[in-house]
Amino acid sequence: MKLFHLFLMVLTVFLFSGCGNTKSKSVSANQVQLKVDEAEWISTGKGPDEKRFSQLNQINDKTVKNLSLAWYMDLPEGRGQEATPLVVNGVMYTTAAWSHVFAINPETGEQIWHYDPKVDKSIAVKGCCGPVNRGLAYANGKVFIGAYDGRLIALDIKTGKEVWSVQTTDTSQSYTITGAPRVVNGKVFIGNGGAEFGVRGYVSAYDENTGKQVWRFYTVPGHPDKPQDNPIHNKTVNSWNGEFWKLGGGGTVWDSMSYDAEFNLLYIGVGNSSPWNPKLRTDSEGDNLFVSSIVALNADTGKYVWHYQTTPMDAWDFTATQHMILADLTIKGQQRKVIMQAPKNGFFYVLDRETGEFISAENYVPVNWASGIDKDGRPIINDDARYWLSDKPALVTPAWVGGHNWHPMSFSPDTGLVYFAAQEFAFPYASDNDFKPKQLAVNLGIDLTIAGFPDDPTVVKAIKNATKGHLSAWDPVQQKEIWRVQFPGIWNGGVLSTAGNLVFQGSATGFFNAFNASTGEKLWEFPAQTGIVAAPITYTINGEQYVTVSAGWGGIYPLMTGPLALDSDPDPVNRSRLLTFKIGGEASLPELLDELRDLPDYTNIVTEDTRLLRGHKTYELYCASCHGTGAVGGGVTPDLRYSAITNSAADWKSVVHDGILKSNGMVGFGLELSVSDVEDVRQFVIERNKYARSIGDISRTSR
Repeated sequence: MKLFHLFLMVLTVFLFSGCGNTKSKSVSANQVQLKVDEAEWISTGKGPDEKRFSQLNQINDKTVKNLSLAWYMDLPEGRGQEATPLVVNGVMYTTAAWSHVFAINPETGEQIWHYDPKVDKSIAVKGCCGPVNRGLAYANGKVFIGAYDGRLIALDIKTGKEVWSVQTTDTSQSYTITGAPRVVNGKVFIGNGGAEFGVRGYVSAYDENTGKQVWRFYTVPGHPDKPQDNPIHNKTVNSWNGEFWKLGGGGTVWDSMSYDAEFNLLYIGVGNSSPWNPKLRTDSEGDNLFVSSIVALNADTGKYVWHYQTTPMDAWDFTATQHMILADLTIKGQQRKVIMQAPKNGFFYVLDRETGEFISAENYVPVNWASGIDKDGRPIINDDARYWLSDKPALVTPAWVGGHNWHPMSFSPDTGLVYFAAQEFAFPYASDNDFKPKQLAVNLGIDLTIAGFPDDPTVVKAIKNATKGHLSAWDPVQQKEIWRVQFPGIWNGGVLSTAGNLVFQGSATGFFNAFNASTGEKLWEFPAQTGIVAAPITYTINGEQYVTVSAGWGGIYPLMTGPLALDSDPDPVNRSRLLTFKIGGEASLPELLDELRDLPDYTNIVTEDTRLLRGHKTYELYCASCHGTGAVGGGVTPDLRYSAITNSAADWKSVVHDGILKSNGMVGFGLELSVSDVEDVRQFVIERNKYARSIGDISRTSR
């Protein structure tokens, strides 16, 4: 009944909340290319300002109806595909899950070379959100990739051979890299992830030619009684309390960066705290700088210049690692050089990019953790959202999935609008009174079992109906939405806008779409046979314009929230491919085969309520981030309810406890879980299988 009432609260929140072919230019080792050749796509954000806008207009709002598939390429590893490809000097370069790199003929899809960094898949346990990769950086005959295991690698663009490789992280800790590097003035910049696993975040600069480290900037302070590694942390340490350094602190720079040549500033987006619960981390005191902040650094030296914190203290995983766009806007009659971001917390921010001065912020999705942003740019936090000060759960929206997540957004100078994937999502936060730091599980400090889905189909349906996503066209000057395209669910793809008055975006339901950039009218769609989360690019070869997107369902949302992620038609499933389109393309995807899953037949299984409760808690801590909350898979990794291995306690132990499948990414948890703990989890999964049988959930497409 508690869970029933809790999730009726979810429904209430959402039903009654409101929103407010030209010659390629060379790139000097000492100067970033600012005038980007429109025929190509030489950096992940199109240019250092990260607008993701193209002047190409052969494909436009009149001709897009004739767009069709030119070629496709199957990608290895059935995991989420999040990369933005590059097109440099007539060759496409892209990445795939587990940090594979490809060079491809962008006109035909023919592979030129393939590089596999051979990441040890047993380290999958060190990451929260799957072994994805968001792409490459390019400069002077080399492409650079941040591998999942923390290596930064430079490859020769002609051969795919390693030029140099450097380990950027401490391999004894749970650091991973999923974000794309950036290159400026002969330096390669890379951050990392791992805040959920108790690490201390930082961003590093490496010499483009040698791989030698030039500087490193830690985003949170170290031990307060020891000399700080950066002068700014002599001040920031005063914004922390308790023994935070023992828990890492968090603040990882796991995705977005942008660069302003005029001020020589590198802007980094800083992630969440570690653990989430501020009572455990910092005795519920202080802003905890620089978690959930935008920080401006001198690109040459790494010296701190300014910061703006979107969510002081951050207790909800409200990262500020989301896409940052630089633009010049006329605001109240004055030309302003701005940086724009729609971070997880639900507010769209416009800041002065030279000084960090707060200009404006308005909520772009329903928000209940704060009532607004005050004149100084600080959120006005609602007391009901402070779950760490209460013995009751706090139902918070937009919550940890974010009002907007990592999916890149785009700014069109033609329309003056920013286009991005917005999300409406709530989550019940409650303190974990039994919290102990762990090495092989997420360290959040909140009770994950309270968020398990109830078995009442009516309640589950209500939750799903209240979880909504849309493509938002946002006016950053007026701070309001101009139009939206509603989707049935969240976790829809990144965005590209073009001078053809078009916005391209893939959807979680498996379609690649083109919309009128001025009105939002859908002009074209293509059934991609898989959910699309990555952002598209466009380029020209021999006078023809192409559009390419990485397709492949994955990421934290389908991994963690199985019941929600499965609520779409067609049922989402990972089919990893690179899809490329042009006017009059003649390719087609292979026909799909509909396969049914075979559920094992359990007999003579005796369960105890206390064992199921223990198994549920252990499952949510150690298993849910890959196999879905409540043991409901989201279409990427195996749905354990339908795995025959659960029918044998010995087989289950060999995998979950002993790690017999660690080479496939399924590490054993014997260092932290006993055989009895592992059996508890098996019994819980069996119980979830029984429920699936009882409601007839046996005919979904196999994964």
